[in-house]
Amino acid sequence: MAFVTEEQIQQFREDGFLVLEEFFTTEECDAMREQIHKIIAKMDVPPHCRTEFSTSEEEQLKAQGSADYFLISGDKIRFFFEKGVFDEKGDFLVPKEKSINKIGHALHAYDPIFKQITHSSKVQELGRKLGLEKPVVVQSMYIFKQPRIGGEVRPHQDATFLYTEPLGRILGLWIALENATQENSCLWFIPGSHTNGITRRMVRAPPGTIPCTQFVGSERTYQDSQFIPVPICKGGLILIHGEVVHKSELNSSELSRHVYTFHLMEAKDTSWSKENWLQPTPELPFPPLYT
Repeated sequence: MAFVTEEQIQQFREDGFLVLEEFFTTEECDAMREQIHKIIAKMDVPPHCRTEFSTSEEEQLKAQGSADYFLISGDKIRFFFEKGVFDEKGDFLVPKEKSINKIGHALHAYDPIFKQITHSSKVQELGRKLGLEKPVVVQSMYIFKQPRIGGEVRPHQDATFLYTEPLGRILGLWIALENATQENSCLWFIPGSHTNGITRRMVRAPPGTIPCTQFVGSERTYQDSQFIPVPICKGGLILIHGEVVHKSELNSSELSRHVYTFHLMEAKDTSWSKENWLQPTPELPFPPLYT
């Protein structure tokens, strides 16, 4: 495990992100990948649930927001697909393991391997070093970034989707299960961009409204020159402040870029917005990180 120094923590406070190489072992990464293959092998997706995933705003509102499958996935393990992987009948045009954009949003709660990783002693120690007093896990995702079709993720701030009062209480942990390079679409960040608040939120629309979510406010305009690429090796972890601006490009390479990522909220003196798409449920309240 990479030992986290005070200097690194200070760097995180300044930049809004931090790379910790070799945080997880090769064996831990391979165990997650093997487990996800087992989950896919058992996947039975009803045609009406074949929801394509996109991050362009209009398509996001239409395809995700209007689909209950997405809206009530916070306490389930559900499958979200790349664009163009189904024919007009809803049958796969590509092998199903190559069709998935991500699996979310409760692997941390319901799968033993991902639960073990999420609550591992080194993650708990990292939380304590960062000064988190009552962190809870709000969501988790396995992201595939498929070869040639892994979609672009446009510049965004996680707090747009996971809003708290006060701000500054959301932390992403992004674990590379394969080497992430510029070739296969590593993350890009604007250093220091976590200090300017947010200008856009995705909120639940009033009941009965179609689509079920809507954007309030507008995203700032960013220049490509503001971003820096942040490659990371297999087993590395990127800490992501909830308000730092980041993106990833279309993966046009022949290589996938598998990632397991989850978000923590400091629950002490924090209010989770009831307007967020993701809500805790009686079946799955946000579980404490510390066990």
